[in-house]
Amino acid sequence: MTAVQGTARMAATAPRRASAGTDWSPHSWRARPAQQLPVYPDPERLADAEQRLRRYPPLVFAGEARKLTVALAKVARGEAFLLQGGDCAESFIDFTANNIRDTFRVLLQMAVVLTYGAGVPVVKVGRMAGQFAKPRSSPVEKRDGIELPSYRGDNVNGFDFAPDARRPDPERMVQAYNQSAATLNLLRAFAQGGYADLHEVHRWNLDFVKSSPASTRYQDLAARLDETLSFMAACGLTSATTPQIAETDFFTSHEALLLPYEEALTRVDSISGDWYDCSAHMLWIGDRTRQPDGAHVEFLRGVRNPLGFKAGPSLSPDDFLHLLDALNPANEPGRITVISRMGADHVEDKLPALVSAAQREGRVVLWSCDPMHGNTVSAANGLKTRHVDAVLREVRGFFAVHRGLGTQAGGVHFEMTGQEVTECIGGSVDVTVESMSQRYETQCDPRLNASQALELAFVLSEQLKSERLSGGRAR
Repeated sequence: MTAVQGTARMAATAPRRASAGTDWSPHSWRARPAQQLPVYPDPERLADAEQRLRRYPPLVFAGEARKLTVALAKVARGEAFLLQGGDCAESFIDFTANNIRDTFRVLLQMAVVLTYGAGVPVVKVGRMAGQFAKPRSSPVEKRDGIELPSYRGDNVNGFDFAPDARRPDPERMVQAYNQSAATLNLLRAFAQGGYADLHEVHRWNLDFVKSSPASTRYQDLAARLDETLSFMAACGLTSATTPQIAETDFFTSHEALLLPYEEALTRVDSISGDWYDCSAHMLWIGDRTRQPDGAHVEFLRGVRNPLGFKAGPSLSPDDFLHLLDALNPANEPGRITVISRMGADHVEDKLPALVSAAQREGRVVLWSCDPMHGNTVSAANGLKTRHVDAVLREVRGFFAVHRGLGTQAGGVHFEMTGQEVTECIGGSVDVTVESMSQRYETQCDPRLNASQALELAFVLSEQLKSERLSGGRAR
């Protein structure tokens, strides 16, 4: 049974037991200071949408979340690698089966590159089926003297710069739930219905990627994998006899930013009596909402899902340890993923203090690298972009820090799409400032396209293989 299959019964009527002590409840966050939450003009409509969501079935199940926790504990021990990626912000208008398939397909390609090239199992977690809300640097946006609320993601308001679109609408949470349910349904079919069969590796290549150098390397790897699979079949190991060849575990995740939505989808597991946020298998806290006494930390400390939090250059070792105290007081392996987003220029200066603090205090965490958010710049044409060279440089710096301290570089977390977008500059199929406008389609932050993401996978594969051969992985 794969991780996208339901494995535990959830019941809103089961006996409630707070996971983080008797002082926690799914709504205790409402008494804490909350950052980055929209102000809804009609509280009654908000309450009505929340009430309907509370009655809806869970999107994921407690057993799935527990299975992911076990897998992430293996990553933290150096026995696997975390690959987490997907859209910056999912949208209602771009919701198609092809878009979901293409993003899933690129993640499969990357996982094969890492598994076969570096010899490590890969835990695959998508920024999918719920990644709708985005924090903003300002609550308002001004254009030509007009001031409107900032766009905060499709489950809050609309992208168009118009008063009606930018007004926060709680009905969007219901639409986000429905889209997430449909996305999960398709991902489950892909993961266990034969699409993820390793015999299909050649067919996973997207047409527009086939002309890239990364695709040439991928086809060579796929040919070698075919030879391996033929040998295994001769030994009696086929898709029919070995489910691991034909199916894959695939988990979902998103930033738990819109707390009314997250609370409404929080349920009690009737097996364990613990609370789970059933909107995704894994939730994380962003760099703007990780205040130890804030609403987002308060909410997530009480759910039993595996959690992450972003660690930017402003995070001090003391606040870092306070976050670990709040979110993982039992120091449970696999519970916490620290997602470093320092920027290429700061990762080797800022990250060591956090890693050393965790070492000193004996904290068990999974260290993952987000090389996207610390490297966002404005191009000469005024569009936000990221340079692929900076993304790769931060990844290499992240590995260098862990190699120097004897700890485990456990994973990557990035924004990407299976579409042929031109939002990040550089890569082997060179995107330039001049060509950016051809397919600059993001509603928020720039994403790697499929060719750039595959190129990153080969860099990671070589890095992991080098670390393994040199004994540089955590012991």
